[in-house]
Amino acid sequence: MYETYVTIVGNVLNPPEWRRTSTTKSLVTTFKVASTSRRLDKETGRWVDGNSLRVRVTCWRALAGNVAASVTVGDPVIVTGRLYTRDWQDEQGNKRLSYELEATAVGHDLTRGKSRFERVRASTATSVLEDEQSQSRVGGEPAEPVAPEEAPVQFDDTPYDVDEPSADAPAASVERLATAPA
Repeated sequence: MYETYVTIVGNVLNPPEWRRTSTTKSLVTTFKVASTSRRLDKETGRWVDGNSLRVRVTCWRALAGNVAASVTVGDPVIVTGRLYTRDWQDEQGNKRLSYELEATAVGHDLTRGKSRFERVRASTATSVLEDEQSQSRVGGEPAEPVAPEEAPVQFDDTPYDVDEPSADAPAASVERLATAPA
């Protein structure tokens, strides 16, 4: 419920790698991004590196394939997604902590270069079949028409009666009708 969404601007540290989860056998692409702050050293007048953040990025589904085909080591990228920490133990039993970002979007940082976008079209075509059976279903569930007299609300395009406004008629509508030319 309380997820931490962040955007990281940095450089790709390693080539995107296809992985397969052990339980669901889903394909996923992972890579690391390094984001290093820069500051101007007033004494020397030169830019120097500050603190850095290295994050493992995980991409699922279509994003995984597009990242694997588009991103390479050294590319300046902008990654948006859910940031979390993962606790684990290494072979020696030492407790470790890693930062991971489950990406919802990945793109090249166009302040540092040019890129050309190629839209990926769906490879499967869908068709619409209209028949009596599809018309009698709503949300995949069988449904039948309701008689007009049984409907709880009906569309009525006649204006409110100016002389006798109903209790639920909006006051602005009544005023508008009262001032409208006959």
